[in-house]
Amino acid sequence: MAKELVMPKMGMSMEEGTVVLWHKQEGDAVKKGEPVAAISSEKIENDVEAPEDGVLLNIRVQADETVKVGDIIGVIGAAGEAVPEAELAEDTAQESAAASHSASSASENEAVRATSPEPATERRIRVSPAAKKLAKEKGVDIALVSGSGPKGRITREDILRAAEETLTPSVAPTATEPEEVPTAERPGTKDYAGIRKVIGERMHESLSGTAQLTIMRYADVTGLMVFRQDTNRALESVSAGKKFTITDLIAKAVVLALKKHPFMNSTLQDGVIYEYRHIHLGIAASMERGLMVPVVRDADRLNLAALSGRIRDLGHKAKDNRLTQDEMKGSTFTITNLGASGIGFFTPILNPPETGILGVGAGESFVSMINGEVTEGTRIPLSLTFDHRIVDGEPASQFLMTVTELLEKPHALFSLEDWPQ
Repeated sequence: MAKELVMPKMGMSMEEGTVVLWHKQEGDAVKKGEPVAAISSEKIENDVEAPEDGVLLNIRVQADETVKVGDIIGVIGAAGEAVPEAELAEDTAQESAAASHSASSASENEAVRATSPEPATERRIRVSPAAKKLAKEKGVDIALVSGSGPKGRITREDILRAAEETLTPSVAPTATEPEEVPTAERPGTKDYAGIRKVIGERMHESLSGTAQLTIMRYADVTGLMVFRQDTNRALESVSAGKKFTITDLIAKAVVLALKKHPFMNSTLQDGVIYEYRHIHLGIAASMERGLMVPVVRDADRLNLAALSGRIRDLGHKAKDNRLTQDEMKGSTFTITNLGASGIGFFTPILNPPETGILGVGAGESFVSMINGEVTEGTRIPLSLTFDHRIVDGEPASQFLMTVTELLEKPHALFSLEDWPQ
């Protein structure tokens, strides 16, 4: 019996999702648990898996189309099995309308058929919603297009091909004209869609809707590195496998600095600046499918051990693509770390509607003079981007200075409750 694939609900607030791509095409065999389609909502992307062995009988929603949660996007069943009528509602509606028209004017139609071809609107046209939308944008008459899909269904590729065939340049090309812009149908290109499109639109909105300024300074973490090593060694006997990372310590420093400088934990809404009473810390992570920002909720209520554990759990879920939409929303301040890529100072872009974001670069060795002696140490570059509409440069600098001081005096990051009992 045929099984319907529906748009899943990946978070409490998710109402609709977009089909990013189909891993299988109509007529392809599928195995139970095998990815069939990739879908996304905001910054989350997941695969819809086959509920059973069979064949992908019907693709209802084409790539780059957005539908409501629960809507049917495809059908899987046995080879040769009929697709449920509900899946061909659009085709059925066209057929019903054509049949009704034919029955009400049979004699007139007979006379017309004797002298002229059947109007294009009277024949059954199988066309995907995405192809129909694209045809309207390109000015292509779908009645004149031959479908290459199953049972003659017209696809996006058919519309694009028809558009190229009917395109005639108004001026003959010359040697000085620019080269033709590549299209998604040519090798080496890809559609601007899915997660990439969502991230791009959010970043553009961030830059165009705020007054962003970035300030930078180094933090001497020589003592922090030694302190972390000694602390993790001491923890081995009481908490096997649990160790503090540099990210954990930076996160704790940021939380403490936000508590001291609450203006950095704020937002501008409808002409009013609001300071949050809680700290929901976003930890940006770059994954194969795009930038993910898991959120540690109520980070100000967590001791260092609990904060470390939460960051670790969210990191595992991000790598396994198991983050829910609710675990990626509501951050009030974000940390982004490009140290693993060897990047130093950079200009992170705000994650609206936040006021600030801290960029962390790669650690580097440096030498300094202490009491007349040359000493080697380690420092990390910190880049703070903030919304100048909300915060001026001097208070933002004070916040960054507090973060730096906490990292340079690591004992201040701990309290008695941070130590395992």
